[in-house]
Amino acid sequence: MTSATSATSPRALAHPERDEIRLEGVLHALSDPMRLRVVRELATASDELSCSSFDLPVTKSTTTHHFRVLRENGVIRQVYRGTAKMNGLRRDDLDTLFPGLLDSVLAAASREAGRLGTH
Repeated sequence: MTSATSATSPRALAHPERDEIRLEGVLHALSDPMRLRVVRELATASDELSCSSFDLPVTKSTTTHHFRVLRENGVIRQVYRGTAKMNGLRRDDLDTLFPGLLDSVLAAASREAGRLGTH
């Protein structure tokens, strides 16, 4: 099994290795407004953020699904710190694999939010 499908312990979460991250998976993960919102918040954070720090207008199970899609497609890294699941953007991996993609998507999302009057 690859690291993308297995975890070493019940509290370790599976993540794709850098060379397993695919453009179509990243684009899929970023195509949902809630997931893009999470990525925008992580991109401006100075440190990892816990899942509970995100105020998404969806159910807890839907929020869990969105974080899983982001993790499984290599956009974020999730680790447990005590009882909290912490999230960090895999910017180095994404910038190495797809130079300029993340910055372009984040800039476009910011322009759209300004145009639509959303945050």
